[in-house]
Amino acid sequence: MFSPEARAGTELRAQRIQGLPGTRSERAGIALVLAATACFAGLDSTAKAVGAAVPVLMAMWFRYLLQAMATGALVIARRGPGAFATRHPILHVLRGVLFTSAGAMAFLSLRWLPVGEFTALQMLTPLLVTLLAATQLGERVSTLRWALVAGSFGGALLVIQPDARDIKWAMLLPLALVGVNAAYQVLTSVLVREDEPGTLQLWTGIVATVLTTMALPWAGEWPAQRSLWALLGLMAVFSTLGHALLTQAYRHASASTLTPFLYAQVGFATLAGWLVFGHKPDFWTLLGIVVIAGCGAAGTWRAARA
Repeated sequence: MFSPEARAGTELRAQRIQGLPGTRSERAGIALVLAATACFAGLDSTAKAVGAAVPVLMAMWFRYLLQAMATGALVIARRGPGAFATRHPILHVLRGVLFTSAGAMAFLSLRWLPVGEFTALQMLTPLLVTLLAATQLGERVSTLRWALVAGSFGGALLVIQPDARDIKWAMLLPLALVGVNAAYQVLTSVLVREDEPGTLQLWTGIVATVLTTMALPWAGEWPAQRSLWALLGLMAVFSTLGHALLTQAYRHASASTLTPFLYAQVGFATLAGWLVFGHKPDFWTLLGIVVIAGCGAAGTWRAARA
């Protein structure tokens, strides 16, 4: 899963970082961000395989525990106990609850949906954030960005195909996930004005770990196969490596240069769904994926430029 927590923190942090001059540096940044999106597609594919055999709560707990440990070690080592300091602990807890809820919806969605379609629908999140920013925060949105929002939702309809006889009701779950992710990112934009991204990630990881630990007694039986534990570990590797590559990418190039390439994850996810799970999207689904990725890339590029 393209972790909304880490992605939001990294992108907001990128606004404070100046891209190094020179095309060579930009090419390095693009290569790193493409590698990161490949890792995120691998994370989604591994989560789909794990979710079919491991209880959702258990898989979530394992992932969040490792993430909290890694984030805590890095942030506390750099900033000490002051990394926890904030004037808005309630909002941080709420953000952690949204993050955990999004994780549960993602795992459940991947049980029924192909990786490519799931990833494409998740790319609606930045455009829904645009709607929330315009309606709730009073931000001005250009006519072009409204057109891109409309185009993306049209692409979502092509993916879902609501007029088909075998309507895929499971696709409504990732649409709900888009709403949760959008609320999460709007809350992130509020908190990042006063707290460092590292503080946001630290609080979120801890809240998610605490919530899933409390629910662990009702998760079910622990997996007995070593292969499942290996897949759980592979999830952590893909997640950690992807986020590290994404952070390094923003050290080489600006957000306006790199943001459109984040949508390469849709292509990697579709390819992984075909190679790993044997799923080939039909023409209309593939067209919807292309429309969502194209509108999303154009919208985020324009926003990053602005």
